[in-house]
Amino acid sequence: MRLGEYKDALALISRYPWFGVGFAGSPDADLYVGVSNLYLLMAEIMGVLGVLAFLVVIVGYLANLWRAWRLSSDPGYEALVLGLGAAVIGALVGGIFDHYLFNLVYPHMSVLLWTYLGLGMALCMLVPRRNGLPVEG
Repeated sequence: MRLGEYKDALALISRYPWFGVGFAGSPDADLYVGVSNLYLLMAEIMGVLGVLAFLVVIVGYLANLWRAWRLSSDPGYEALVLGLGAAVIGALVGGIFDHYLFNLVYPHMSVLLWTYLGLGMALCMLVPRRNGLPVEG
């Protein structure tokens, strides 16, 4: 059943590759919006450009966490940085077989992911200050 979803999702993405079909639904009667894969669902709704923008945000987040982890000397901060990084990476890996992080029926799951991203970025801003280094950016 999921293979059929993936096939239909790829057909929809191939018809509307750049900007997707939007949040209103598919304009074609023969295809539907909905697949059990976070990234394919994003590509259906927002297009390839939306998925690339999402991946740029995630890569930037992980790069900042890596920098904060390397700068931190306090084990408490190190545990928080690694925990928030692992939570986001786990959610994104789980998104390969799940769609709840980008489904409008489950907004609380999207809020949870973006809350972790916000907490991680706030922590990245605190770590350099704690070590006496200037904050960049």
